[in-house]
Amino acid sequence: MSARHFLSLMDCTPDELLGLIRRGIELKSLRNRGILFEPLKNRVLGMIFEKASTRTRLSFEAGMIQLGGQAIFLSPRDTQLGRGEPVSDAAIVMSRMLDAVMIRTFAHSTLTEFAAHSRVPVINGLSDDLHPCQLLADMQTYQELRGPIQGKTVAWIGDGNNMCNSYIEAAQQFDFHLRVACPEGYEPNASFLAAAGNHVTIVRDPREAVAGAHLVSTDVWTSMGQEEEAAERLALFTPYQVTRALLDQAASDVLFLHCLPAHRGEEISEDLLDDPRSGAWDQAENRLHAQKALLEMLVEPGYRPA
Repeated sequence: MSARHFLSLMDCTPDELLGLIRRGIELKSLRNRGILFEPLKNRVLGMIFEKASTRTRLSFEAGMIQLGGQAIFLSPRDTQLGRGEPVSDAAIVMSRMLDAVMIRTFAHSTLTEFAAHSRVPVINGLSDDLHPCQLLADMQTYQELRGPIQGKTVAWIGDGNNMCNSYIEAAQQFDFHLRVACPEGYEPNASFLAAAGNHVTIVRDPREAVAGAHLVSTDVWTSMGQEEEAAERLALFTPYQVTRALLDQAASDVLFLHCLPAHRGEEISEDLLDDPRSGAWDQAENRLHAQKALLEMLVEPGYRPA
């Protein structure tokens, strides 16, 4: 039996993704009611972090504990990967000892190479290309606070980064229309745009992107690994700051989301996370619940790799 991986939203069918969202909501309810549910008892998740993290580490580690399992945190300093061991060799060895592996890394090829040699599920905790776990949480948050997202209009404001790429995949899988407002030269990956077809429109004016939108999302202007570009990006992206006034151009029931951490006064105004239209705190919590649903699906109880 070959392992099933989650490196992209495209690794699931639309029905499976909707099922994960529903299951995340159910698991959240169980936790809120104090009901113990431990389907992954004695299962172990290995977590490889090449990039720093708060929400990804907390949500996966707490999630495994709440599901009855364990999680092991590994930084490059803690493994031979940081000293040149081939990714393929590490995957072979680690997947003989673990029940699943979550990797938060730079190059997406690290994930694909690890998955190709792993006998257990590999989960993308973030790469330079994609952040699919965050989109599970985003879609769960919209479902909880506003209802089904199918047929809605979503606006992405700012850099065409890994989060934007995952929103492009989400537009296809959850069947909504995405408007991306970004400066010229900072568009999302062309291959993702080509695959999405008429699900995505690129514009330059953020006001055009948010007009009538039901969901507005953004991210920091300078991602990890781009620190030397910070000053240039700050000047270029200033017109793309999301403010309360900009949200006023959206639908009356618009929901604002931000994957966090936020740089208040840069990509968002100082007061935006306190606006009643913001769901960022629910969104952050839902990383826990959506990923528990994902872990439950991927790490089958009673299954041991041969």
